[in-house]
Amino acid sequence: MNKSYNLPSAANVGALESRFGLRVAAHLSEQSLQLGPDIGERLRVSREQALQRARTVRATQVAASGGGMTSAGAAILGDPGKGWWVTLGSALPLLALLAGLLLIQKWYADVQIAAAAEIDTALLADDLPPKAYGDAGFVEFLKAPRN
Repeated sequence: MNKSYNLPSAANVGALESRFGLRVAAHLSEQSLQLGPDIGERLRVSREQALQRARTVRATQVAASGGGMTSAGAAILGDPGKGWWVTLGSALPLLALLAGLLLIQKWYADVQIAAAAEIDTALLADDLPPKAYGDAGFVEFLKAPRN
């Protein structure tokens, strides 16, 4: 009972489906000539709605699959065919990140300068003998809390 079936290939299946669709469309077109004008109008509106739904489904599928972007550069900087607004909108987060990093670096440098100035002010305002500055325990003296 070993039967072998001749199954059509994917290309043949597509061709068969197209041929079947064309036959059905031709038959429906022939029969639509015998319908009244009100039914014909309702069928026309239904066809337009079905086509619109099919377009929406295709657009959703294309958007879900990534919109056809093939390179990382297009994904980062936007599709060149969409205009410079898309490119600017894509590059704006990168520029904001860069500006943020520069501001953090400047703030950190200001904090370091303020800490060094505070230590220098404390050293100059304190009544210590000059030999204390060369003492190995001087750093420990500076770290100790003052009362």
